[in-house]
Amino acid sequence: MRPALLFATLMLMTTPTHAAATELPDPPDVERKPHLVEAPFGATRDDPYYWLRDDTRKDAGMLAYLDAENAYADAVMAPLASLQEQLYGEIVGRIKQDDSSVPYRERGFWYYSRYETGQDYPIHARRPDVLGHYDMAATEEVLLDVNAMADGKDYFSVGDYEVSQDNAILAWAEDDVGRRQYTIRFRNLATGEVYPDVIRGVSANLVWADDNRTLFYVENDPETLLTVRVRKHVLGTPVADDPLVYEEHDDSFYMGISRTRDDRFVCISVESTVSSETRCAPAADPREFTVLAPRERDVEYEADHLGDRWVIRTNAPAADSTPAPNFKLVAAPTDATTRGQWTDLVPHHDDVFIEDFDLFDGFIAIGERSGGLERIRLLKPAGEEYVAADEPAYSMGLDVNSEHDTTWLRYSYTSLTTPATTYEVDTATGERRLLKQQPVIGYDPSKYTTERLWATARDGTRVPVSVVYRKDFRKDGTAALLQYAYGSYGMSMDPGFNLPVVSLLDRGMAYAIAHVRGGQEMGRAWYDDGKLLHKKNTFTDFIDVTDCLVARGYAAKDRVAAYGGSAGGLLMGAIANMAPDKYRVILSQVPFVDVVTTMLDASIPLTTNEYDEWGNPEQREYYDYMLSYSPYDNLSAQAYPATFVGTGLWDSQVQYWEPAKYVAKLRDLDTGGRTIVFRTNMDAGHGGKSGRFRRYRELAEMYAFTLDQLGVAAAPAP
Repeated sequence: MRPALLFATLMLMTTPTHAAATELPDPPDVERKPHLVEAPFGATRDDPYYWLRDDTRKDAGMLAYLDAENAYADAVMAPLASLQEQLYGEIVGRIKQDDSSVPYRERGFWYYSRYETGQDYPIHARRPDVLGHYDMAATEEVLLDVNAMADGKDYFSVGDYEVSQDNAILAWAEDDVGRRQYTIRFRNLATGEVYPDVIRGVSANLVWADDNRTLFYVENDPETLLTVRVRKHVLGTPVADDPLVYEEHDDSFYMGISRTRDDRFVCISVESTVSSETRCAPAADPREFTVLAPRERDVEYEADHLGDRWVIRTNAPAADSTPAPNFKLVAAPTDATTRGQWTDLVPHHDDVFIEDFDLFDGFIAIGERSGGLERIRLLKPAGEEYVAADEPAYSMGLDVNSEHDTTWLRYSYTSLTTPATTYEVDTATGERRLLKQQPVIGYDPSKYTTERLWATARDGTRVPVSVVYRKDFRKDGTAALLQYAYGSYGMSMDPGFNLPVVSLLDRGMAYAIAHVRGGQEMGRAWYDDGKLLHKKNTFTDFIDVTDCLVARGYAAKDRVAAYGGSAGGLLMGAIANMAPDKYRVILSQVPFVDVVTTMLDASIPLTTNEYDEWGNPEQREYYDYMLSYSPYDNLSAQAYPATFVGTGLWDSQVQYWEPAKYVAKLRDLDTGGRTIVFRTNMDAGHGGKSGRFRRYRELAEMYAFTLDQLGVAAAPAP
């Protein structure tokens, strides 16, 4: 190995900024057309790029603009083609191509997914159980070969598949556009016959009844894509006659269906940001659904059943009105219909956030958070114990535990240096078995170090930060850094292994995850302090983390790149407006950047579900606050970082016109002259291209842009 000083010197050597040095065509200049956007109370804003919105995706002028931006992106990225190809080769070269998941047993079969060399999509399969064990010699039965199904399609995804209770009939939901409007199909697993029954316009959520002929599914509203109705289909009957089981009339709620742990009930669950409700029916005779507890604002719950009781995770206050924002577990009898029948099982704690749980015959496994880190608590008749972790920053969670009559618990473990690992532990004896670790070709974890830091935000709050770098990295304030965050919907961004990031670390960069407010890494209060009228805490936390990392020598102040997607793209737009001088590069994928206009339009998918996340701009207080940070509305004449924005034409969650409008306005106002790239995938939605390899083409392009702009050496260290 080279001496550390020589390695550090090599890492400081920069490649020429090829994209900037090459003569480029002028960037697209889109037409401005006055358009008034009015709030119900009379406030108005002119949106000259509003015309770029076309719900049909057919407007010639709009498509011409997106094509022009793609052509400009091609020109900018052309000098970096070899670097992009090198990065792509490195990333996919770490992937074991003929890989498979850990099999799990259910109703006499072992289910798993596997990949074949060179193939983009999984093969979902099963083998019969042999005396309680998985046996590779047992005959494999292919359920879905997604490669064959996706052949000739630009986009394809299987969102869910379920086998009937008698193991005979397969139902699956597929999407060949990327808009998350799924189509359900059926196949007889014994004969291979594909049934003529086809159900369109649904979510990827399927549940069989015990008769093995009736399938429950969730119908989407064709315009808003909200989950609005549960219907049931009996094989062989006309889909048009499928009876309505339940309809949700409050458009702030999402809906899903499931079976309970003991397979005794089929349940319909609805939830908003601040409320939930569950109704269940016997799976053997699911004609009448009974509400477990009526919905109440600011009361959330999720329930599962095993034996003679329900176990419920909830934030419902106690009888004496003591709040439970970090959630608790309660028990209720099988015939419960009100909260008055609930009794505490695991009480609320101010410093422990309960995230989820799994029920077993002899114990309960609880996924929870404390001090910003995950842990698994085992609640047994003899007392409590915890599953051990070995690193300072890691991610741990419950894995697939399909059977409840066992002492073995499966859980997942990963960190920024440890590839995804599946363990199982015998809760009776303590024996632990390694089932699988994600194979990463050529990766040596001993070369890398992960840390957990705490940055002090401007209001005094301590913000956790997870960092990874090579062990020969020097904290001397000269390196380049990629900082990532999300910070919305209470979604915690835990420090798991990121296979593509290794290419950045091997070029001398550090990678950091800022666990900003708006997630739930530090409990429910962490989420509440980063939404609605506290949303700006998410943005200032991210900026303050950057300042902390620069001050501690993890990066040069002019070599920081920031990355976020979707609601994390909102974060990127906000920090670019608030602190453009602190970031050399902004990477923003499918960004939610036109907050006020979108939230004023209830016809846009998902809008009404999110009033309790962002606020309802029909109310002046929320309108003014949202307007004060909305990235599109706050673009101004200043020098912006080099920016890479990506979107999908068929995105149903953040419509393509938000980033399109944002980039058009950014080009008009930017005074700095740094490169702005806008890439639209014309065949994909919110998640980008489908397939395990194709998405890395997009990422390699974004990484090549980042390395070039940061002046990072093109060649990785050995």
